[in-house]
Amino acid sequence: MNNEPMNNYFRVVIMAVKDGVRTTHHALRITQHAFGALALLLLALLLAACGAPGLSATPEESLPEEVPTEAAPLVFDGEAAYAHVQAQCDLGFRPTGSEAGWATGDYIISCLKEQGWTVETEEFTYRDTPVRNVIGRPSTGSARGVGEGLVVILGAHYDTRRSADEEDPSVPVMGANDGASGVAVLLELARTLDRDELQHRVWLAFFDAEDNGRLDGWEWCVGSSYMAAHLEVTPEAVVVVDMIGDADQQIYLERNSDAPLQTQLWEIAATLGYSDTFISEYRWAMYDDHVPFAQRGIPAVDIIDFDYPYWHTTQDTSDKVSAGSLERVGRVLEVWLEGGDLAAEIRR
Repeated sequence: MNNEPMNNYFRVVIMAVKDGVRTTHHALRITQHAFGALALLLLALLLAACGAPGLSATPEESLPEEVPTEAAPLVFDGEAAYAHVQAQCDLGFRPTGSEAGWATGDYIISCLKEQGWTVETEEFTYRDTPVRNVIGRPSTGSARGVGEGLVVILGAHYDTRRSADEEDPSVPVMGANDGASGVAVLLELARTLDRDELQHRVWLAFFDAEDNGRLDGWEWCVGSSYMAAHLEVTPEAVVVVDMIGDADQQIYLERNSDAPLQTQLWEIAATLGYSDTFISEYRWAMYDDHVPFAQRGIPAVDIIDFDYPYWHTTQDTSDKVSAGSLERVGRVLEVWLEGGDLAAEIRR
C-alpha cells in the first residue's frame, strides 16, 4: 500500500495548524487580561450559586430569637442578714439621739432605697432627744408589683440601750441581738420579697427609742407608740421581730400577741421544719413594740426569743448571733407574706 499521499495530507494539516497558532498568538496575548477577569466573574457566579458566605443572592436566614427565661425567685439568706447585723455593730453603740444611732437610721434608709423601696421618716422630739422612725414601702413606680389590699406592718427597733444595767450600768449595750437582729431580718426581706406575690401592702417599720425604758424617766417603745398614734390607715396586722438572732434560738408564744395570727405563723414554721425553735407553748408576756398597735385593736404579734442570757449586758455582741436563726425567722415571714405553696418553699 502506498502511504505517500496520506503523508502529504498530514504534512499540509500540520503546517496549517502551525500557521494558525502563529496567527492567533498575538490575539491571545491581547485578550489574556480580559480572559482573567472573565474567569474571576464566572468563579464568583458559581460561588454565589453554591451559597458561599457573603455572596449569597438570597437574604440570610434570621437567627432564632432568644426566649427569655424566668429568673429564679430570691430566697431569704441568713448570711446576708448576718452581714446587716455586723454592719450595725460596726457603727458602735447606737442609743437614741447618738451620732451612731442616727447613722444607723441612714444605713437603713440607704439599704431600702437600694432595693427599690420608697422611704418615709417620722421625726419628733422626746425628752429633748431627736427620734426618727423609718418606714419603707414598695415603690409604686417600679415594674414589679407592690401588693394589694390592706396594710401589713413588719416592725423592729434599731436603737440600743444606753446602759447595760443587767451587768454594768456605766457601759452601753452593743445590741447585736437586741436591736440589730430584727433590723437585719427586715432589710433582707426588703431584698428577697417577691412583690408580685405579696398578698398585702407591706410596710417595713424601723422604730427608734424602744430600749431606754426605766432609764432617767424614759418609757419603753417610744417610737412605735408614736407611729401607732399617728397612723392614717388601720393595718390588718402588725408583726414585730425582736431578739431573734440568738444562736440558741427558742421562740415561744407570747401572751400579749394575737392568738389566731400567732397560730398561723407558728404553723408555717412547723411546715418549714422549725418546730424545735418555734415552740408552741406560752412562756412570756412582753411589753414590746407590738403592744401600742394591739391597744388600738390591731392584731399584733411579737416574735421574740427572750430566753437570752446576754439581754441588757455588755455581752450582747455579734458572736452571739446565728445566721441560721435569722434565716428561720425570715423564711417564716417570707412565706406568710407571699402566701406561696409551702411544699414549694420546702424544696427551695
